[in-house]
Parts: sequence; structure tokens; C-alpha cells
Amino acid sequence: MGVLILTPFFSPNIGGVESHLDNLVSILDEKGYSVFVQTYSPITTENTPWKKNELIGNNIKINRYRWFGKYLFHKLENYPVLDFLYLTPYLFIRSFYFMITNAPKIDIIHAQGLNAGIIGIALKFIFRKRFIISLHAVYANINKNGFSGFATRLILNNAAVVLGMSKAVINQFAQYGIKKNLLNEYRYWVDTEHFKPMDLKEARKNLNIEDRFTVLFVGRLITIKGIKLLVEVAKELKHLQFLFVGTGPLEDFLKSTSKQFSNIHFLGKVQNTDLPIYYNSADLLCIPSLYEEALGRVTLEAVACGIPVVGSNKGGILEVMTKEISVLVQPTQKILKETISKLSKDQSELKILKGNCRPHALKFFSKDSIKLITKHYL
Repeated sequence: MGVLILTPFFSPNIGGVESHLDNLVSILDEKGYSVFVQTYSPITTENTPWKKNELIGNNIKINRYRWFGKYLFHKLENYPVLDFLYLTPYLFIRSFYFMITNAPKIDIIHAQGLNAGIIGIALKFIFRKRFIISLHAVYANINKNGFSGFATRLILNNAAVVLGMSKAVINQFAQYGIKKNLLNEYRYWVDTEHFKPMDLKEARKNLNIEDRFTVLFVGRLITIKGIKLLVEVAKELKHLQFLFVGTGPLEDFLKSTSKQFSNIHFLGKVQNTDLPIYYNSADLLCIPSLYEEALGRVTLEAVACGIPVVGSNKGGILEVMTKEISVLVQPTQKILKETISKLSKDQSELKILKGNCRPHALKFFSKDSIKLITKHYL
């Protein structure tokens, strides 16, 4: 079976969606699917080498099209029309030309996100292919009664299946007039053979960081991820070490802050495959998001490495981070400070949380979750 993956974001661009899609195409390849990816060059991860055409594994063919905009996506994602004009028309043109010569090889079009979904609908009708769409986020800027709401209903109601990565996503779109029989849930998974526990002291030694209680942040460096909030917490907890990994508009802010405060370290962008050692250098992963996260893939990766999570009690995070492996709180400076400080002092509670992480990941975050996607390819 030939699967066309449509997505504006794909590796080597760095992000949770990109990591998920790497996992998805790899396992599809293992299972004998022919996979074709239509995507852009890295547009939110600066100075990243990339290949225009790439063959990976046995039968994963990737076409990347050069596109522009350092951090432009982060500025436009709050404006649906501008976001559409930036991401969709050119990728549609390239995907259309791809399908002219490759349509016989394609059995199903699998779009990732609403912008790719618009392209998927057009290709579905032109080339008469089965079309499904995966949603990776809770969309805060869709006006249910406005044009963006109308466009969303048009996209999703023309799909054979709409896959939401969490109940938070499904619940949002169930309120938008999407046919209920179309909505299905799927889950991210992680490679638990790659994301696994390592020796704490060895990890810190390899990263050349101090051997003391460490709080880690991994993610896009944008305001709604709670970066500045966590920095304020770090300033008050000077006896603890805070590591920030990622790329985005707040890079300069973190570089400047790390020079002023010796317990704050900005480690820059890190490829997903290199993250296990960073997780294993930490005592806690903190995800202080100020918005409704659809899931937060980094939480799954950290837990697979045996690292508990302190995070926001918002969105899909609540669905995968139970009290046995995490402490989810209201994302305020006072509450986060108190929670992190308490866990740094209460080694018995921290030890219990850590002990629960790896078994939980093996039970709930395995690649068997791909069946929740592939069953809809038929």
C-alpha cells in the first residue's frame, strides 16, 4: 500500500510532530508500506542541513521543497488566514505535480494538520484517493462561528477519518460540527529501546554539567511554552540547576539569562535522537505550558528514560501523565517553585516517581499504538 504523507514540518526540522512522523514512516516502512513524504525544508529550525530528495530505509521517499521564514510560523500561527497563505499554496502546487506522475503508487493520503488537510482534500477529489487527517494540537485561534470554523468543518467532514492525538483534541473538534463517526483517537509512542535509563552521573559528565539536582526543559522556545515563567522560578531556586534545550524566538533571551545566572544553562537545539542523554542528566522534566497542550511528546520520552514530570495541568498532558509518574499543577511561578523545591528535598517521593516511570512507559508508550492509525488505512 502506498501512503502519501503531507506535512509542512518534517525532520530535520525539530519538534514533537516531526519526531512522531519519523517514528510513523519508519514503522510503516518496516511493515511493508511504500511511504512518500511531501514537505518543506526546515522552517522553524535555523541553520539545519537538509536534503531535497532522500530515500530512507527500504521504501521511504521524501521530497523537501525549499521554503523561507526564520520563526515566521511562530508569528503567524495565531492568524489562521495568514498561516494558511504561508504554509499551504506552495506545498499544494508541489504535491499536485508530484501526484500527476505518482498517483498510481498512492492508495491513501494522510495529511498532518489542518493546512496539510486542505491540500489533502483537493488531491482526494482530483485523484480519487482515500483521505485521512491527523490533528496534533488543540487549536486556540479557530472561531467556531467564523470563516476559520467553516473551513475547519469543510476539511474534516471531507476526510474518511479524523485522528486526534488526545481526548482534548477530539473534544475540541466534536464541538465544531464535525461528524462524530469521523473522530477517532490515536496516541504518540516512543522507541523505548532508544529512550531508556542511563547512569545519571555519567550522563552529566558527558554533557559537562554539574552533578547537582537538575530540572530540564525541552521544547520550542516560545512564550506560551512557559519559558519565561520557568526562568523566574530558576532565579529563585539558585541552588538548583536548570537546563533549557530547544530552538525558537526566545533563544537570545535564554542566552542572555544564562550569562547572568550561573544555575541557568541554555544548551541550544538538540536532535531528537540525541535527547536520551539530556533526559538522563536531569532529576525532573518541567513542561510549564501556558496553553492547552495537545499532549507534549517530550513527557513520554522523559518518562521512558525514567524521569518524572512536573507540568501544567492543561490539555492532553493530563491524559498521559498520571500521578504515579508526574506532578501536574497550575502553571504559576509560586506553585511551580514550591513543587520543584519540594521534590528536590523529598528524595523518597522523587524515588517513588522515578521507579514508576519506566514500567509505565513500557506499558503505555509502545509502538503498538501505530495500530490506532494503520487500521484506518484500509
